[in-house]
Amino acid sequence: MRYGIIADIHANLEGLQVVLADIKAQKCTHVVCLGDVVGYGANPKECLDIIRGMNIPVVKGNHDEYIGSSEDPEGFNDAAAEAVNWSRNQLTEDDRKWLRELKYFRLVANFSIVHATLDAPQRWGYVFEKLEAAASFTYQNTQVCFFGHTHVPVAFIRDTGVRGGTYSKFRVESGKKYFVNVGSVGQPRDGDPRAAYVIYDLPQQTIELRRLDYDIATAQRKIRAAGLPERLAERLSTGR
Repeated sequence: MRYGIIADIHANLEGLQVVLADIKAQKCTHVVCLGDVVGYGANPKECLDIIRGMNIPVVKGNHDEYIGSSEDPEGFNDAAAEAVNWSRNQLTEDDRKWLRELKYFRLVANFSIVHATLDAPQRWGYVFEKLEAAASFTYQNTQVCFFGHTHVPVAFIRDTGVRGGTYSKFRVESGKKYFVNVGSVGQPRDGDPRAAYVIYDLPQQTIELRRLDYDIATAQRKIRAAGLPERLAERLSTGR
């Protein structure tokens, strides 16, 4: 089995379509989504319809949570909060109910998925460093867990201690645990504007990061046409 692991689509239809086409071309047999299907981008309804229609395992992201509810988005900057309010009006009540009912954590085959952290998934903490990863490893009961939220692909490994860094492809080794960020489909923040996702090949026990060019200009044009903050369009071309 080959799993395409996607995260942080953020209503970027152009990025999502390119990633799903590559997942098919790479002969992945399954797809899972680590949350934040919506928020920031101009196509929340279209992206949500695609993911719902695939009937795949999905966990809840913080944008999914706030867009699905009527609560004020705590901790969001002005641009993100404006996108939350705009996105709510693009979705049906059934769409928002689907977002509300997503789980924070799921087991898939022999690995686990979460949007943010394992120690407190509903608090939306960020994992950038090994000390932050160590807290999640304490609660990790599978050898491999995939997460998103930071939009920065990085792999943390626990054996005698915890270490982490960027990656392109590596093999899962016995006796070690892995907490792996798969990057973002729709809004990368590692300085590389290309869409990111991961392939987890279970028979080969390999994890591979893939980066793909997509039509950034069209995604930006849609954001501007929707009247969303300019910052949300600009950052797509810089990957920040």
